[in-house]
Amino acid sequence: MRALITGADGQTGSYLVEALRLRGWDVHGVRRPTSEPSPTGPTGIRWHGADLTAFTDVRDVVARVRADLVVNLAAVSSVARSWDEPVEAALVNGAAVANMLDAVLETRRDGHEPHFVQASSAEIFGDPSSSPQDESTAVAPTNPYGAAKAYAHLLVGAYRARGLSASSVILYNHESPRRPPSFVTRKITSAAARMARGLQDSMTLGNLDARRDWGWAPDYAEAIALVGEARAASDFVIATGEAHSVHDFARAALRAAGLDEDGRSIRTDPAFLRPTDAPLLVGDASRIRRELGWAPTKGFQDIVTAMVEADLAALD
Repeated sequence: MRALITGADGQTGSYLVEALRLRGWDVHGVRRPTSEPSPTGPTGIRWHGADLTAFTDVRDVVARVRADLVVNLAAVSSVARSWDEPVEAALVNGAAVANMLDAVLETRRDGHEPHFVQASSAEIFGDPSSSPQDESTAVAPTNPYGAAKAYAHLLVGAYRARGLSASSVILYNHESPRRPPSFVTRKITSAAARMARGLQDSMTLGNLDARRDWGWAPDYAEAIALVGEARAASDFVIATGEAHSVHDFARAALRAAGLDEDGRSIRTDPAFLRPTDAPLLVGDASRIRRELGWAPTKGFQDIVTAMVEADLAALD
């Protein structure tokens, strides 16, 4: 079996490559023609260059690889960046998915029957009126990232109605030591590690009250692999069902680093606030648990601890 993955050298993509290769899949990755694979990215993968916003590029690589499974993880992955670059977010997170779906549909017309999986996001729900959210929750994004992801999410349903085997996995926040340092979770764990080593005395954050459903990235890659293997043409929420605040995350990181919150160790700065920030996003993953047997393996404190320990090790 052959898989084609965009965003294969990102956090989730790297874990997905590992999960599929353990299953015996031949894995191919897509990157920009001018970029090189990350030195810390996955191994044993064949790379193809393509600009995902250019249909001819996407069509050519999809036709050349003729994968049984196509997974789109490529994205402008930061909500904050999407406010700074809304057009780029719209192109990469939205229009590029239209390119991929149409290219995959073309190979299906040629007698090939691939399955497509789109990495959607809890941000498509915006500021939901009820929690937890599931696959029937109204799509109502409140930022450019969520709006572009919502367009792609709805496109998957449209192409599925045309007969394409396609799934959308609605991923809630998922973390690991491979999370890029620009994300608040890595900012927190790296700050806690530096504080434990006496290299700084506090961490500065934005909205401490924002609550998220934080899971373990390898678990979420496993969920994507299950959906791909099962060719489950449906939407699936991938979440733990537990919500924790940014403040909770910071406290957990301090505990993992052997520190206590003393009233000065966690500071706030309005400069780090988003223009809008949904106060509570927590998912109900009952469908994938019931239909595919998926379940998270690592709890909240264990996730934070694994990240802090990796950041401590990097300082030694």
